[in-house]
Amino acid sequence: MIGVFDSGIGGLSVWREIVRQLPYEPTVYLADQAHVPYGSRGMAEVRALSEGVTRFLLGQGAQVIVIACNTASAAALYYLRRTFPQIPFVGMEPAVKPAVERTRSGVVGVIATPTTFQGELFNSLLARYGGDARVIPQVCPGLVEAVESLALETEGTEHLLRECLAPLLEAGADQLVLGCTHYPFLRTAIERVVAGRMAVIDPAPAVARQTGRVLARRGLASTGAEPATHRLYTTGDRDAFARTVARLMPDVAGVTVLPARWADGASRIDG
Repeated sequence: MIGVFDSGIGGLSVWREIVRQLPYEPTVYLADQAHVPYGSRGMAEVRALSEGVTRFLLGQGAQVIVIACNTASAAALYYLRRTFPQIPFVGMEPAVKPAVERTRSGVVGVIATPTTFQGELFNSLLARYGGDARVIPQVCPGLVEAVESLALETEGTEHLLRECLAPLLEAGADQLVLGCTHYPFLRTAIERVVAGRMAVIDPAPAVARQTGRVLARRGLASTGAEPATHRLYTTGDRDAFARTVARLMPDVAGVTVLPARWADGASRIDG
């Protein structure tokens, strides 16, 4: 079973791709909406929350954990691997490598949360793959909240996008890396704003492929012949989350939406 988590609904963009590529793999997803967004929280707090979520997913039977949150990956991926050495983790990392390989202008834009850019992971990506390209990190306040409220096509959200993307367009960026898993749900609006001047890169397909490789390498791949079932939990409003899932992914079958809650001073999640 694959465990997937994010602070909210953004990780569903990754979960959706995992379900598409690995249709026989059952999944359990946790949206920690009690603490959304992670991007405005400190590194230590995100690590603690990520550890609590991981313990919950393992208790639900997960054998591999996908951190479908760039902020949590930046803050906690290495920490979680040390804390749970027997468990394989797949983290999100901004798709700097393919963006640098594809750029013709030599300028790449990356949009993400502040914590994503502060983490060791992003700096290591720049060192390994940045090459001679100019990679511009850009924080985009308000976008995570817009997605959580399903304001995907509103004038207000488009205004936020124009403000966020204008410096990258002015700098001549021709590649735009979506460095937050919430942002693929804004892809239509983003492409309208950039109007063909930047190619948009979503890392979710690559993460799903890596998850499949990890399962195969560890001998954990499902041998079932029937499409898998999926349990989606939220630490927020279960009914609102269920409506969101139905709206964003009406074509995904076999989904059960369930409540979860933090206990013991936000150190443990009960399902």
